[in-house]
Amino acid sequence: MTERILFFDIDGTMLSTGGAGQQAMELALAEEFQIPLPFENIPTAGRTDRGIENDIFGRYGIPLTDQNRQRFMRAYLERLPDCLRELPGGLLPGVRELLQQLTERTDVHLSLLTGNYAEGAWMKLQHFGIDQYFGSGGGGYGDHHAERNDVAHLAIRNVSEVLQRSVSGAEAVVIGDTPADIRCARAIEARAIAVATGVYSADQLRPHAPDHLFCDLSDTTVVVERLLG
Repeated sequence: MTERILFFDIDGTMLSTGGAGQQAMELALAEEFQIPLPFENIPTAGRTDRGIENDIFGRYGIPLTDQNRQRFMRAYLERLPDCLRELPGGLLPGVRELLQQLTERTDVHLSLLTGNYAEGAWMKLQHFGIDQYFGSGGGGYGDHHAERNDVAHLAIRNVSEVLQRSVSGAEAVVIGDTPADIRCARAIEARAIAVATGVYSADQLRPHAPDHLFCDLSDTTVVVERLLG
């Protein structure tokens, strides 16, 4: 039986960190690079950490060297656990129930398609207790790509390696909360499931023509039907 590949976004789709990711980046930039208010007029929703990093480095004249990139990423990751503990966050409605039900099926493969650095993504999943659902899923992360579409192609390649077969976008579904998630689904010819639990409302997501649009993931039975239908 061919498995349906389900690529989940993290922030705004499965969980809310209460702003922990941005705060950890702000602390890293202030303390390591002496940059105050680094996110002023820089969009973050639906973007990769690499793309955000590029914008901030460009604005403040920080050379885009491997050394500076690693310095920033390590400073961010060192501060992220404390920010996750200190700020109010939690799983979004229906997420744990949905993941549990999907895990019990033999016709799905759960994976990630996120703009987070890989290590940061797993810190968030572990903090909120859902890392076990994605243990060997492969997936795509924002460590090296500024564009989400490139992360989507990476995710397909990585899942192909995990499953030891060629995976096509036609077998995949991308579940996310931003227009960028819908666009990257189209980039790999996957179906797009939008959920209005992030910064974008249902009315803002609808013009981007997802295959299905949910206010949240709490109606598990209907969500599973749409994911696998």
